Amino acid sequence: MSELIHSETPSPNWNQRQLPISMVVLHYTGMETAEAALERLCDPAAEVSAHYCIEEDGTVHRLVREDRRAWHAGKSFWRGITDVNSASIGIELVNPGHEFGYRPFPDAQMAALLPLLADMVERHDIPRANVVGHSDIAPSRKEDPGELFDWELLGAHRLALRRPRLLVPSPYENDGAFFLALERFGYDISDTAAACRAFQRRWRPHRIDGVVDGECSAILFGLLLDRDTGKTR
Repeated sequence: MSELIHSETPSPNWNQRQLPISMVVLHYTGMETAEAALERLCDPAAEVSAHYCIEEDGTVHRLVREDRRAWHAGKSFWRGITDVNSASIGIELVNPGHEFGYRPFPDAQMAALLPLLADMVERHDIPRANVVGHSDIAPSRKEDPGELFDWELLGAHRLALRRPRLLVPSPYENDGAFFLALERFGYDISDTAAACRAFQRRWRPHRIDGVVDGECSAILFGLLLDRDTGKTR
């Protein structure tokens, strides 16, 4: 067993991948206890799973081998990929979520996530732009890992994108231009309000109102500029 993994907790909920691994999707469990979450992730009747689950004390469980397709993303989309389960590694972080008393992710949990994520990003050559949250790939259905997740910590370790510097106040002429740019970045914009909230939850978590404003536009412009100049690898 790898030193990064503390427990083998096999889930029967997997099948064969149809795509190479190019993404990591981060989730919260949204259940009241770690025990309940692990039980559900390993229950054949539930038909859900992930590759890894990290408890709040930093204990890392491996549920599904990385070469297998775990069932964590559901109906989702990212940068043209609709079978996100086939293209991604799913990591569940134990947290009660918005329904049961959402709270910050403890230092021990984040300290366990960082080396695990660094290892898989290096092994699979996953771009930082493809380390995403469940809400990024399913904006109309999901909120996890939520506005309290420390994306900036991941960014500081070059394991995810950092929020860009704001270069211009509002580069897009109208909301339509913003959503076309958001789609270009990778989001499903079929529900524009949900897509905007997901973008805000990730990039502007202090205000999640689903309203396109100058700050959101400037952040998105900066993200696309970084990608176009090769800074998102």
